[in-house]
Amino acid sequence: MRMMKIKILFNIMKKQILLFFVLSTFFSNAQKKWTLEDCVIYALENNISIKQTENALLINDQDIISAKGNFMPLLGINASQSLSLGNIQVFDGQFIDRTFHSTNMGVSLSQTVFNGFRNTNIYKQSLINKEANLEDYKRIKDNVSLNVVNSYLNVLLNKENLNIAHAQYAFSVEQLERIEELVKAGIQPEANRYDAQATLASDEQRLTVAENNYNLALLSLSQVLQVPFDGFDVEFIELENPSELIMYSNVDDILSFALNNRSEIKLAKKNIESAELSKEISKSGFYPSLSFSYGLNAGANFSNLTSDNSFFQQINDNRGHAFGLRLNIPIYSRNQNKTALSKSKIQVENSGLALAQAKVDLESNIRRAYNDAKASLKSFTSSKKSVSARQFSFENAQERYNIGALNSLDLEQNRTQLINAQSSLVQAKYDFIFKTKVLDFYLGKPLDL
Repeated sequence: MRMMKIKILFNIMKKQILLFFVLSTFFSNAQKKWTLEDCVIYALENNISIKQTENALLINDQDIISAKGNFMPLLGINASQSLSLGNIQVFDGQFIDRTFHSTNMGVSLSQTVFNGFRNTNIYKQSLINKEANLEDYKRIKDNVSLNVVNSYLNVLLNKENLNIAHAQYAFSVEQLERIEELVKAGIQPEANRYDAQATLASDEQRLTVAENNYNLALLSLSQVLQVPFDGFDVEFIELENPSELIMYSNVDDILSFALNNRSEIKLAKKNIESAELSKEISKSGFYPSLSFSYGLNAGANFSNLTSDNSFFQQINDNRGHAFGLRLNIPIYSRNQNKTALSKSKIQVENSGLALAQAKVDLESNIRRAYNDAKASLKSFTSSKKSVSARQFSFENAQERYNIGALNSLDLEQNRTQLINAQSSLVQAKYDFIFKTKVLDFYLGKPLDL
């Protein structure tokens, strides 16, 4: 009985310990705050497009192995067994029932000696295709990283707007309490209390909108990362106002680096090399081909009418070797070789046009990003000046209001202008930071904050 009680207590303790670990794991995951580095690393490891490109690289590896195999000889073993039953005529009008067994086996080997360098060019093309997919892999990873940084900055932007909304709401609460005291003391009219209550309600609405925008930004980032939204949160980084010195002074250096180093340009160049090799592969159809073959064959036959040698003796007696050289000279291929070559030439031209288009697109994107960054810098500088001016104006209006020289409507107008200026500054700050990060992206710099 005592042992049973101990066993029951032990089982209860095991369940409690297991429950403790499950709950601790759940709460640790729920309370985890993702840093930008966490987000980028997770996205690079789990993004579907990246995984598909990784699988494409694995397929390229198999293509390379297959292309190498074209240089190897074909080796095969063949065997056959036949049995025939029935009457055969040995003399006119005389038939005998016969059972006949026939066994044949052999080994065959064939090797391509020359096929217009087709195998060589196929192997070269498989290597080029692997290099092209590697460049595409880098391009996709860069785009995913930039997308994560953009989404993360959007979360920080909405977090700062939420902080502003909280501060303004708290200020309105204090302002309402102060006005109520002044109204009770008879210093201000009752109407000012209603104005303060309306302002508080308006700030509460702004706070609700800011909270919703922040949650939507978090949801967007979680969808980019493809992680559950419940319990998802990021580590808030208090970004200082960026210095104007981080702005690049010249777009030509960015263009020069990008045209020589960006993956989309390297990918387009590799596609040209692959198309050139496809053209050479098509030309091989006009060359003669030469192949070598060898065969070892043996067989044995048994019948109930004759007393043949043993199976292995017949195999030894009947073995033979066959050697062969086969030369094939194409004369007319029903226009198949001609059309294949023509199509490959067109593909080479299209690949060249694709490279030219990639350069045009890259230059256009960089110049647009550079102009956007310059514009966002001007907006950021103007917003800083606007906030300073609006802050001074609001403080002056508040002093005038406290002495009764300004009505509540004018005070609220000043405060609304200050809030709008602060929100514009936050928007301009993050816009400028992201635009400079885009330029860093084209220069191959790490996308950190």
